[in-house]
Amino acid sequence: MTNFDTIKPKQHFKVLDGLRGVAAIAVVIYHFLEIAISDYSKNLFAHSFLAVDFFFCLSGFVIAYAYDDRIAKIGVFEFFKLRLIRLHPLVILGSILGLIGYFVLPYGDIANRSISEVLLLFICSLLLIPLPIMKERYYNNFGLNAPAWSLFWEYIANIFYSIFLYRLSRKMILLLTCIAGIALAYVAYHAKGISGGWGGDTFWHGAARISYCFLAGMTVYRFKWIIPSKIGFLGLSLLLFPTFIYPFNQEFNFITEPLIVLFYFPFIIALGAGAGTLKNTEKVCVFSGNISYPLYMTHYFAMWIFATYNQTYKFTGVTLYTVVSIGTLLLIGFAYLVMTYIDIPIRKYLTGKNKMQKA
Repeated sequence: MTNFDTIKPKQHFKVLDGLRGVAAIAVVIYHFLEIAISDYSKNLFAHSFLAVDFFFCLSGFVIAYAYDDRIAKIGVFEFFKLRLIRLHPLVILGSILGLIGYFVLPYGDIANRSISEVLLLFICSLLLIPLPIMKERYYNNFGLNAPAWSLFWEYIANIFYSIFLYRLSRKMILLLTCIAGIALAYVAYHAKGISGGWGGDTFWHGAARISYCFLAGMTVYRFKWIIPSKIGFLGLSLLLFPTFIYPFNQEFNFITEPLIVLFYFPFIIALGAGAGTLKNTEKVCVFSGNISYPLYMTHYFAMWIFATYNQTYKFTGVTLYTVVSIGTLLLIGFAYLVMTYIDIPIRKYLTGKNKMQKA
């Protein structure tokens, strides 16, 4: 184990950044394939939804690392502003893209909705208020941009962190993590797996997922459970990726999924935090980490376009995976453009305004 006192202030854990990108790409591929393949046992990326739990665990680690030693100095209000500047511009952009997609390619009975109802959906999406009323979109908590459900729970975790979690001792954090782990295992047992939180009927499953994963990430940081290794980004990607593509089995998911989330993901975080990067993979890690959030928050409008065409052409086999591969690459390119010309400039502007207000 390493000592966090030797870590340079606010360094970037580049391997963890890279793994976040790997997880985001897995989510995109999963969303394509779940539309085209109704039988999850035939979906090669059937468990890529667990990437969200990896995101939550990574978030707990990073937030604790970045703010444990300074949130008391900057205050809760400033913490909220910094998190909003970091996260909310793409929440807004994702909502706008979802609204455009809604009108450009109507899906199901969407065309029958009143303007006031669409406006309400859009406002709720902008403000991250769950509104699972769209039957044709599987009662997603955020019908215009489905992945925003995890951002809702991310915000909730940040609120709890800023109010009292950062104040707690590491032993108390460990105790809460254990309790949350038991709760998550209970939910997984009754739901036959860990896959809820995104829809109205499984709303509170999201609370179980974020509670354990965020606390587990904090626990890894607080107890300095960092495992120095020379595995590197490629090696850790090979360790992480199988958790997204292992076979889907309805009879055993309630066992395998909790084991991965409860133990394996925190282990990967500990390994990633202690791993170094080679020069030839450092740029890959930086790029992967930078595009991960833009990719995650802006890709879903394309899923409805894909769903519309899939209804007509019924993509299968080589054709399906060709379309998915090309679509994923295009979305990565789109995410890069969003990052470069929208997200970074807006965040720089807002950060500058915030500094001027404090001056």
